[in-house]
Amino acid sequence: MSNLFRFWMYCYRLSVPSYMDSTSTAVADYAAFLEKVKRTVYVDNLSPQVTESVIRTALGQFGTVKNVQFIPNYTGPKNIPCCALVEMECLRQAEAVVSEITQFPFMMSGMPRPARAFRAEVEMFDDRPIKPGRRIQCRWVDRKDPDFEVASKIKRLVRKHAAEDLFLLQQQLAQEEKLAKQQEETLKANYKKFSIIDNVVSDGTAPGLAKFYNMKAFDS
Repeated sequence: MSNLFRFWMYCYRLSVPSYMDSTSTAVADYAAFLEKVKRTVYVDNLSPQVTESVIRTALGQFGTVKNVQFIPNYTGPKNIPCCALVEMECLRQAEAVVSEITQFPFMMSGMPRPARAFRAEVEMFDDRPIKPGRRIQCRWVDRKDPDFEVASKIKRLVRKHAAEDLFLLQQQLAQEEKLAKQQEETLKANYKKFSIIDNVVSDGTAPGLAKFYNMKAFDS
């Protein structure tokens, strides 16, 4: 056996344990991440004024909120509804949040529409660890390459999805603005009605009419 072969075997034996340790660590980290996903809730349709303390106070009635992570939107305007990932203490508390918010309207910071809650998914976390055994390779694709057409289709599809997302966002903002105006008009109309009733009672008009028509009077 040559000295070169002995040296190669020695280096191989030294590298194998470290590789196995790194693999086992990656598996453990990914398993812990999956457990975190299970107890995390995705909450959207939040007002831009909602802060971390507001979410902790609102969802604290369902259990212990361990972490709040807002998902930034880099494509739309800043006044659109926000979304966040809320990590609860256990799976049972996360299920309670989703169940209650799904069944009953849940308002945060006066948003005209109630917030929505769903179970979180792996793809929602931008800091998710690499899945063990998965390798991502990037390379330039030439026009003669068989994968060039596939890459071109994916590129066009991404642009199409971006355009559709922008169109839907504009429609959503228009509907929310229309809804806000309707609610404002309804609020003003109700306030005007109650003001008229209060004035009629306070200036003695209502008791006078009750006496004139021989109706039972009521206190102002």
